[in-house]
Amino acid sequence: MGFTARIRLICSVAFAGGIALSNRGSMPEGLMAITASRFAESLTPAQRANTVFAMDSPERVRWHYFPERGFAQEHGGDRRGIMFKEMDPKQRHLAYALLSTGLSHVGFVKATTIMSIEEVVKVIEADTTGNRDAERFHFTIFGKPADTGVWGWRVEGHHVALNFVIREGKTVSSSPLFFGSNPHEVAVEPHKGMRALGPEEDLARSLVQSLNSGQRKRAVYDEFAPFDIMTMAMVRARLEKNPVGVPASQLTKAQREQLMALIAEYANNVTGPLAERRMEQARKAPLDQLYFAWAGETERIQVRQPEIGKPTTGNRSRQGIYYRVQSPSFLIEYNNTQNYSNHSHSVWRDWDGDFGLDVMAVHQAPSGQ
Repeated sequence: MGFTARIRLICSVAFAGGIALSNRGSMPEGLMAITASRFAESLTPAQRANTVFAMDSPERVRWHYFPERGFAQEHGGDRRGIMFKEMDPKQRHLAYALLSTGLSHVGFVKATTIMSIEEVVKVIEADTTGNRDAERFHFTIFGKPADTGVWGWRVEGHHVALNFVIREGKTVSSSPLFFGSNPHEVAVEPHKGMRALGPEEDLARSLVQSLNSGQRKRAVYDEFAPFDIMTMAMVRARLEKNPVGVPASQLTKAQREQLMALIAEYANNVTGPLAERRMEQARKAPLDQLYFAWAGETERIQVRQPEIGKPTTGNRSRQGIYYRVQSPSFLIEYNNTQNYSNHSHSVWRDWDGDFGLDVMAVHQAPSGQ
């Protein structure tokens, strides 16, 4: 099955699943609970043992956006959770349905496009080891999906990391949410020119290029991009006390609108009500505490033709591209330096909301604390 046909099939499955479930439960948390329950019920005992964990399991914050080999090197063991390649057809349908309950249509297409790009990089690298595999994406459930209590779910693999925590029928955390793409722009047929994360690059570049000399002096804090997003796979983002860049208070009205459009591109990866909560955070941020920062090349970098059979990781460009948007409540990071600046990473993080850890701490504290 070709790439385009595969995406159409995935979207039609998710759409049909949404219709089937739309008469039960509220959106989106009710659908999450129903779909996660059906997915968990479809698992064999052996599959459940590797897929369903307690809410307080250390596994919940054991994450990374590296491929399988890199994940094992970082964590000393394999990813947990059932993979697409281990699922029967029924389980696959339910897995895609679960994915669609947390993501918007746009976010769903990004996620599944990124997954499919694993086949592109597999061909480019001539990989025969299984390190590049579009079916090595893991689904994990924490706690018991229900309208009461606390539970969560995760989807993770190379360049996709989605984390949701639901408490008393309300999503209290949808971060970290990581999307990456290698290649960032496909330079070979039949998908030449395809970019899974094109707007993330274009909107930010348009904003930085609109800055006058004074604004740019504040915004562009380094001529070289860092080698990756600064927070990488930290459990806590740890950048909240170090804002850099130009504050929105020093931007024109048109530039602030550009900044909000960039934030919306990230916020709108999750389903409507969750996206609106993210945008409300952005709108409420004081303008002098909402920063846009850039490092590296401000012009678009020409994509190189890949060398078939050669690695697409490493080969970092010192110039590269990096930016971040920082507010008192959330952080957005984007980096494109590897593979001669054709390998992008992006993430949305909430200072007090990642993995729902702060909510869980309050939930688990003894009465009166």
